[in-house]
Amino acid sequence: MSDINSVAQQFTKFYYDTFDSNRSGLTALYRGESMLSFEGQQFQGAQNITEKLVSLPFQKVAHRISTVDAQPSNPNGQSIVVTVTGQLLIDEEQNPQMFAQTFNLIAEGSSFWVYNDIFRLIYA
Repeated sequence: MSDINSVAQQFTKFYYDTFDSNRSGLTALYRGESMLSFEGQQFQGAQNITEKLVSLPFQKVAHRISTVDAQPSNPNGQSIVVTVTGQLLIDEEQNPQMFAQTFNLIAEGSSFWVYNDIFRLIYA
């Protein structure tokens, strides 16, 4: 398997660049068995997850990534857990919101898809 930190960095850059510019473009990262937990709500399947992400009530969003941590998530090395923390700038707001997001990535050939995706805003 590729270096997990490199995979995590590449995945994170692709995910958030795509999220910020074209949320519907994230569909290919999910499968029918994928699960999203978004602020306590659960969605299963690529279509339902994409519908949730596209329906979020803002027009513009920019992610500022603070940390990316990765570990293998099982002994056979075919999956990676990635935890991301950072800030969100939504629409014209000047005060960013803090967030944490965790992905469980499953190897498929030379790429990965998202099996689990857990997102939370962090309120201080």
